[in-house]
Amino acid sequence: MTIGIMGTKIGMTQIFDNNGLAIPVTIIKTGPCFVTQKKTVEKDGYDAIQIGYKIVKPNKLNKPLIGHITKSGTHTLKYLKEYKINHSDSSPDLGDLISVDQLNIGQYVNITGNSIGKGFGSTRKRHNFNFGPMTHGSKNHRAPGSIGAGTTPGRVIPNKRMPGRLGNQRTTIKNLEIIDINTDDNLLIIKGAVPGKRGNLLSIQASKK
Repeated sequence: MTIGIMGTKIGMTQIFDNNGLAIPVTIIKTGPCFVTQKKTVEKDGYDAIQIGYKIVKPNKLNKPLIGHITKSGTHTLKYLKEYKINHSDSSPDLGDLISVDQLNIGQYVNITGNSIGKGFGSTRKRHNFNFGPMTHGSKNHRAPGSIGAGTTPGRVIPNKRMPGRLGNQRTTIKNLEIIDINTDDNLLIIKGAVPGKRGNLLSIQASKK
């Protein structure tokens, strides 16, 4: 697979190998995707392929997006993503189908998606800070403590580890092995966990491993 493919996380389960060992796996509904745009060095300054995923009704998209996708002669697609390619690669043509058939069992892939959002987190949960004293009348159990640096410089240093939003970040997990492929239902079975909750949009690219 010279470019990437998009999919949706179905959930996690476990399967058993020939030795009876349980293997945790993630099931991903992958593709089918369609090539909606080709970018070249001459026209755009770089080589890339834009693909679309998840066929929807036209009334779910705005008119500029419908006009853009119509040029490729494909279905109306909800999600678009661009993948850079080398000029020497044999890239697919406009409107071509990209399916799970391009992947192989035993191949390693990198999967990118948004991690699960956990809301506002404390310094203990977000940065693994320690508890404060739990006895002798201490009232500083979970508080972050002093954050200043004294009279000089008299301000909080940038990038100070503080409470704040936890999770919901773009995350990539590399070198995940493909355990099995179901071409009839476009399902991809990956060993291990991938970012996000059920229904999360994922981007899958071949690993260099």
